[in-house]
Amino acid sequence: MKAVVYHAPQVIRVDELADPTCGEDELLVKVDACAVCGTDLKTFNHGNPRITPPLTMGHEFTGVVAEVGPKAVGGFAVGDRVVMATSVSCGECAYCKRGWTNLCVSLAPMGFTYPGGMAEQVIIPAQALENGHVVKTPATMAAEHAALSEPVSCAVNSLGQCEMEPGATVLVLGAGPLGLMNACVARALGAGKIILSEISGPRLAQAAGFAIDVLINPAEEDLAERVMAETGGLGADIAIVAAPAAAPQEQAVHLVRKRGTVVLFASLPKDACTLQMDSRAIHYNELRVVGTSDSTAEHVKEAVAMLSDGRIPAAKLATHVVPIDKVHEAFELMKSGEALRVVLKP
Repeated sequence: MKAVVYHAPQVIRVDELADPTCGEDELLVKVDACAVCGTDLKTFNHGNPRITPPLTMGHEFTGVVAEVGPKAVGGFAVGDRVVMATSVSCGECAYCKRGWTNLCVSLAPMGFTYPGGMAEQVIIPAQALENGHVVKTPATMAAEHAALSEPVSCAVNSLGQCEMEPGATVLVLGAGPLGLMNACVARALGAGKIILSEISGPRLAQAAGFAIDVLINPAEEDLAERVMAETGGLGADIAIVAAPAAAPQEQAVHLVRKRGTVVLFASLPKDACTLQMDSRAIHYNELRVVGTSDSTAEHVKEAVAMLSDGRIPAAKLATHVVPIDKVHEAFELMKSGEALRVVLKP
């Protein structure tokens, strides 16, 4: 079979591999779509210490069950379309026992620990089945839309941290793919007003095609002044920082109302992760500053529901679909900013 294999930084190839064999407690899935994540691009550019090469990449995948091992659990059948909460948990640690499988101390992600879904076929390991990481989708769901379930589920987790009330004003800082997914999920969950901040003109132009109420370019106008003007001087109820930069994370505490919530969605580089936060703003305004990371199967189920019933505009998010052989074209589309999500089709 064809597979996108990571060998080293700057060395990712489409290789011919032996077809995988389904174990007695596993699933064999015929992959028909795998989205390319920003982490995949970072891996190509700089490598990834979590990957021991050679390894098949890809964690935002979907496919149809082709074989079910005789001891596989979960009630899956040949022909089922499935997606995953792709960071496979141990099921035994203190966090797993509390249902926080995304925070498992021994996460084993598809495409990082297990061979991933940028291939014609993928094995779903027994541990993923035993711990409930595999989720069925409607049979009629388009493959390129189902492949968005994992990244959308991360936004579902993000909004779940916020205790958002109906009609809330949500500010999203950063209009990349995940920023827009956060905005879409906020709208699907009942936000009344969505404000989006982005310094890139092309990104703002892309965002104009979504259900965003206010678009702001902080390079051209004062973000705080505009946010206050749009919120009657109070600030947003929620600010989700989806821009991987320190400045918007530091500024966010000044953009929400008293008792507002700031969500740090985007990660900063390991060697430049220190922030200078205004503790007085947090203290006197009784703000909540929370992190969010990855997702659980429950988040994936909610993402599938939102995508399948049209609350999330999947066709606008999956901007490019290319053959698996053109993975490097996918990387170039991402680098250019032209694409939101590029989906590979084996």
